[in-house]
Amino acid sequence: MRTIEAYSMSQKPVSKRVLVTLPDTVAADLEAWAEYQGRPTANLAAFLIELGLRQAKASGEFKTLEGTTK
Repeated sequence: MRTIEAYSMSQKPVSKRVLVTLPDTVAADLEAWAEYQGRPTANLAAFLIELGLRQAKASGEFKTLEGTTK
């Protein structure tokens, strides 16, 4: 069985970092909501982005481009 250290050295990361600029009021609301839930603000933001993408795909508002990579 591989150790976590060996795995992280031999595999590409599965998560990416994204810088998002938010208006002060939105950032304050996000921080308050995350604090209320007892989770990090970035974790809540990532969940909300993922949820928004799922909803957009389900409604047909957004479709992935097959065969493209970045």
